[in-house]
Amino acid sequence: MPAQAYAGKPCVCQLRRGICDQSCVRDMLAVPFYMACLRLAGRRCLVVGGGEVGLEKVEGLLACGAAVTLVAPEAHPALEALAVEGSIEWEARGYSRDDLDGMFLVIAATGDSEVNIDVSHDAESRAMLVNVVDVPPLCNFILPAVVRSGPLAIAISTAGASPALAKRMKREIAELFGEEYAELAMILNEARGWAKATLPSFQRRRDFFEAIVNGEPDPIGLLRAGDEAGVRALVEAAQHAAAAV
Repeated sequence: MPAQAYAGKPCVCQLRRGICDQSCVRDMLAVPFYMACLRLAGRRCLVVGGGEVGLEKVEGLLACGAAVTLVAPEAHPALEALAVEGSIEWEARGYSRDDLDGMFLVIAATGDSEVNIDVSHDAESRAMLVNVVDVPPLCNFILPAVVRSGPLAIAISTAGASPALAKRMKREIAELFGEEYAELAMILNEARGWAKATLPSFQRRRDFFEAIVNGEPDPIGLLRAGDEAGVRALVEAAQHAAAAV
């Protein structure tokens, strides 16, 4: 159950129950989420709230190349530093619905339920992407735990049921899929142009790449042993075999 929605606590969602009865999240775990990866480079994104959670969200957006605006009367020192160096724009005041003008998405990370509800309502009325931290009923997208290595990104979601479990899974997945997977992805990406130009059908291109990834010797094993040349030799052999068909 999300930390901000449990029986007996003051309501934090748009239902305004007064005291939470969990009705807003009763069917949450049954909701299927459409998993997607967003290209945020150069897109304008808004974060409302300047505390530690706001800092975490700002850093995540900056890591993806977003153009970030922060709206908060006060901000964490690290956010102030980002504003001073020009990495983000900081509007040192309270939220206004006009702050959504021209934004691609908004994340609300305030401790004020009414502000969070206003952000969610205003964004939904504009058909915008909105996330209110730890209040799933106010969100139309959620932020999974993400393992990143080079071009690889593995997302883990428990639909808000247990962030602690998602963190454990993130740690274990990072140990299981190390840098060699990212290295293999980059090597295979180099072969994509050849495959598209040489192999006339999706099925043949699929078979080409699967023969490398699932073949013998194992390319991941070779990379773990430091044998990048061996992997490139596998790719070259697969190219010759595919072109001969």
